[in-house]
Amino acid sequence: MSEAADVRLVLVAAAALVDADNRVLIAKRPEGKAMAGLWEFPGGKVEPGERPEACLIRELREELGVETQTACLAPLTFASHGYDDFHLLMPLYVIRKWQGSPEAKEGQELAWVRPNRLRQYPMPEADEPLIAPLIDLL
Repeated sequence: MSEAADVRLVLVAAAALVDADNRVLIAKRPEGKAMAGLWEFPGGKVEPGERPEACLIRELREELGVETQTACLAPLTFASHGYDDFHLLMPLYVIRKWQGSPEAKEGQELAWVRPNRLRQYPMPEADEPLIAPLIDLL
């Protein structure tokens, strides 16, 4: 496949919620979803006309029941990964301030994990390169 081939670009915004103990929240994809059983950073697909920051605020409310604001989102790094049928571009934001306690609103399992232990949780290929910058930061 040539570099210029038409490939669908999917923009997904992801969050590394970091608690007072410098642990990061990850979520396990529930059964019935693509890549079920893999752990990922919370977030979701950016809708047409939506800013990544607005997407993340919406997704965190829907998935975890927490509220945050744009000023609390600190861009850290991004992943650019080619899957078979699309190319994923995923900015990762670090969030240290939010209101509410994260709850699994969509049947997903949640875990607070020290950054140096994130590699012990199987993740989608696109999420894996995001771990090293988090370890460096925290």
